Amino acid sequence: MDFKVVFPGGKRVDAEIGGFTIKTDQGVQSGGEGSEPEPFTLFLASMGTCAGIFVLSFCQHRGLDTEGISLSISPEVDPEQRLIGKFRINIIVPDSFPQKYHNALVRSAEQCAVARHVEKAMPNFVTQVLTQSEVE
Repeated sequence: MDFKVVFPGGKRVDAEIGGFTIKTDQGVQSGGEGSEPEPFTLFLASMGTCAGIFVLSFCQHRGLDTEGISLSISPEVDPEQRLIGKFRINIIVPDSFPQKYHNALVRSAEQCAVARHVEKAMPNFVTQVLTQSEVE
C-alpha cells in the first residue's frame, strides 16, 4: 500500500493514505507548533493500538465486557544504543475480569502485526530521489 507524504507548512508533515490524512508536527522544543503528534509518537501509538485491536477482538468474540480494560505501552531505551530495546505492553483489566483469560489476552496482544514486523522482519529501507517525470 503506497501513500504520499506532503508538507503543509511549518514543521508539519502529513501522510495521505487510503482517503485519510495522518497529520504530524514537531514539538515546540523542536521548532514545531506541537499541533499534532510527532511521527515517532504515531509509531509508538501504532504498537499499542495494534495490540489493542487483538485484545478487543478476543473479548468481543467471547462476549467479555471491555469496560475498564486498557493497555499501557512502556518503551525501554537501551542506554548503550540509545534506541528502544524493549517494549513493555501492560494489559490492565478490572479486578473482576476472569483470571482464566489473562494468559489468552497476552497471546492475543502478541499477534500484533506491527510488533511482529518490527521484531521479526526488520525490513531494509531504500531511500532514493525521483523526479516528477519518473513517477508519472
